[in-house]
Amino acid sequence: MTDDVFLDDLERRAFRYFFDTAHPHTGLIPDRARADGSRPGGMASIAAVGFGLTALAIGAERGWESRAECRACAERVLRTLWRDVQHERGFFYHFVDMATGARGWDCEASSIDTALACFGALSAGRYFGGVVGELAEAVYARVDWTWMTDEAGRIRHGWKPEGGFMPYTWDQFSEHWGMTRLALAAPVYPAPANAWNAWRREPWVNYAGGRFLHHAPLFVHQFPQAWLDWREFRDEVSEVNFFANAAAATRAQKQFCLDLRPRFPGYEENVWGLTSSDGAAGYIDWGGPPVAGSLAAADARIDGTVVPCAAAGSLPFVPGDCLAALREMHRRWGDRIYGPYGFADAFHPLNSWTGSDVIGIDQGITLLMAENLRTGLVWRLMEPWRPR
Repeated sequence: MTDDVFLDDLERRAFRYFFDTAHPHTGLIPDRARADGSRPGGMASIAAVGFGLTALAIGAERGWESRAECRACAERVLRTLWRDVQHERGFFYHFVDMATGARGWDCEASSIDTALACFGALSAGRYFGGVVGELAEAVYARVDWTWMTDEAGRIRHGWKPEGGFMPYTWDQFSEHWGMTRLALAAPVYPAPANAWNAWRREPWVNYAGGRFLHHAPLFVHQFPQAWLDWREFRDEVSEVNFFANAAAATRAQKQFCLDLRPRFPGYEENVWGLTSSDGAAGYIDWGGPPVAGSLAAADARIDGTVVPCAAAGSLPFVPGDCLAALREMHRRWGDRIYGPYGFADAFHPLNSWTGSDVIGIDQGITLLMAENLRTGLVWRLMEPWRPR
């Protein structure tokens, strides 16, 4: 296969996750499904719903399903979000029942997950237009960012009916900065103007000859850039270009994995990558390199597991290294880790452990970033919200 044929196959399989596992009546997307395609979960992830809405635009553009069918699916999802899914002042709960939209477990009404749902809605609205566009704008306009922001301008993590606002805010570098730009642009209840400057530009990491803003899992660099094109933006507070910052973090993580080879010899030049994922011990928010910048401070939970979406989600940042890693994993372990929805969430290259599931947000970041590398479609759809 050429690189383009490989990426097309990878994208098509990730698209099938969102198209095939969606609830037939609500259109909501499960948080996870079996990697062999045998069974989706029963709980929807609002973040996965956001990725799924954008997936419909990509699938229609590439002809994997008809434009009419993808438009109908997008309208079904957005009507569900507008009418049926439980929310608090426009903020959706992190997990909801796929069939009813009711709050799942005791989860929070989540600021970041609502933002990812809005990104997906707006991209689908821009692509399909008409009723889809109207519903997308309505869902976005309903979100009360003013209410979710504290007195210092920091956006809170979420709210629970049992106790009110959670005690955490997005107060340093993490995955929230794309959300913050979206909140500032909200048409009815925007975040206050000081929200962009309210969070601290730290922690900084020095590793492999580079210095960059960082938080260990790579998705904190990837999710804000899945929909918004930051390539020409420079943050006035830190003077950081977040696209270049993500490239530095990706290169450093590859080197971090290679530096761990004495302990985990399964890591190789083209076998690397860590971001929050399933592991043999359960779901783990691992990554690297550590803030302290030394191997001695590496996360003790790291066990040599490889997470394919870590490289896939960084395809636009470091395309050569990331594509080489994905192709090597596919070549050597494809019969074990590559199924109807693409790569399993994680695997261990030196023992038989392979994650039994795929996770919606991980298939989503794979699909969107591969498409952005190839055509920039998602970035173009979100041009009105591009940071300037």
